[in-house]
Amino acid sequence: MDYVNTLIGVLFACFLVRGLLISLRRTKRLAPGPFALPIIGNLHLLGHKPHVSLTQLAVKHGPIMNLKFGQINTVIISSSVLAREVTQKKDLTFSNRCIPDALRACNHNDFSAIWLPVDSQWRKLRKIMNYHIFSGNRLDANEHLRSKKIQELIDYCGNCGKVGETVNISRATFRTAMNLLSNTFFSIDLTDPFTDSAKEFKELVSNISIEAGKPNVVDFFPFLRKIDPQGVRRRMTKYFTKILHIMSDLIDERLKERSMGKHANVDVLDALLNICPKEIDRNQIEQLCLDLFEAGTDTTSNTLEWAMAELLKNPHTMKKAQEELAQVIGRGKLINAADVANLPYLRCIVKENFRIHPQVPFLIPRKTEEDVDFCGYIIPKDSQILVNVWAIGRDSSLWENPLDFKPERFWESEIDIRGQDFELLPFGAGRRICPGLPLAIRMIPIVLGSLLNTFNWKLQDGITPEDLDMEERFGITLAKAQPLLAIPILL
Repeated sequence: MDYVNTLIGVLFACFLVRGLLISLRRTKRLAPGPFALPIIGNLHLLGHKPHVSLTQLAVKHGPIMNLKFGQINTVIISSSVLAREVTQKKDLTFSNRCIPDALRACNHNDFSAIWLPVDSQWRKLRKIMNYHIFSGNRLDANEHLRSKKIQELIDYCGNCGKVGETVNISRATFRTAMNLLSNTFFSIDLTDPFTDSAKEFKELVSNISIEAGKPNVVDFFPFLRKIDPQGVRRRMTKYFTKILHIMSDLIDERLKERSMGKHANVDVLDALLNICPKEIDRNQIEQLCLDLFEAGTDTTSNTLEWAMAELLKNPHTMKKAQEELAQVIGRGKLINAADVANLPYLRCIVKENFRIHPQVPFLIPRKTEEDVDFCGYIIPKDSQILVNVWAIGRDSSLWENPLDFKPERFWESEIDIRGQDFELLPFGAGRRICPGLPLAIRMIPIVLGSLLNTFNWKLQDGITPEDLDMEERFGITLAKAQPLLAIPILL
């Protein structure tokens, strides 16, 4: 009996030692990173601007870092070469999502193509978006809507300019983006294009971005999920419910019109109702609207605000763009999609703006479903993968004087924003690329070009370009901390 007990003890010790050796060997193969404190790991290193803090850490530890955020192992990718590996070469391996608890509000993660795993439901939603919303035919058919909404933006700015009032660029372009989407979907304006009636909706969308992007203790310690100690999910539930209620009312109204034969099949909602419930159900339509209105309004207005801020800070660049527009289009005219191909400097400005001010600081977080061998390291199962596109856009090994706003760097460059050039990934790449890319690359240059071709712009209250505040506000998107207020002067 003693012999048996001894043998069992020896075998147990051997297995224990073997397990420890495997664990040590695995730990040695983790990517480099800063020392992790007990319990909190590296949370203390994030600060108020995690994208900046993690960029600084990457300078010391390298383009792939392993950090511990509470209980969550996190790998940070900060180079274009490794971004290609994650989003293209090993796209399927890294295709699933690490879902922030905030996005579980109203069970949104179970319906959103952004957060769903790559499965049959995800493929069906992507197919619906690609065919019914963002196809070339649909976008071409809506060209007149874009022109109409941009003309309303120009008219609003003109009215402000006549009385010397400033234009809040973010709010004004937000209204334009929202009404373009609402007309595409519902054939109505959701807000008055000539007043500030979209303020509440914009604040709602901005709050969603902030809540979804800021550090939430539940995301680092999942056992706290039921408690929701910071109240993030409760607030997100309130925000989501308000938007879903608006969408539900619009759908109810349309169903009533269709039952009475009073509505023609002219917009996206009709197209979706035509395939409901066989291909998409009512709840999925509402959640899809939530996704598109949240993502398609805030990112558009932020991008245009940053572009205008950079041009006001660099007046020589604005002048050069206006000279190109005057020569090619004719001063005072609106830009349309066909004009953009003949405006190379405007296209350079758009690319440079996306480089230095990406719509999101990190691509939407990915998750490993098993241990992964990656570039000589082990990424453990259930790790969160963050691609720091903000860092890549400011990488001095890729970009000369990366902190300077210099559209000319793209003059002779073939680099584009469509997900094939990993130095510039504002919309991501691979199967998880942003489905709204086709609309964004049409919308951004024609709005920006029209604003520049119709007005000269000056800062309010004698603020000089050198004094213009360019601080960022961190969230799931990167907004300007202080709203850009500018006075339009008719050309």
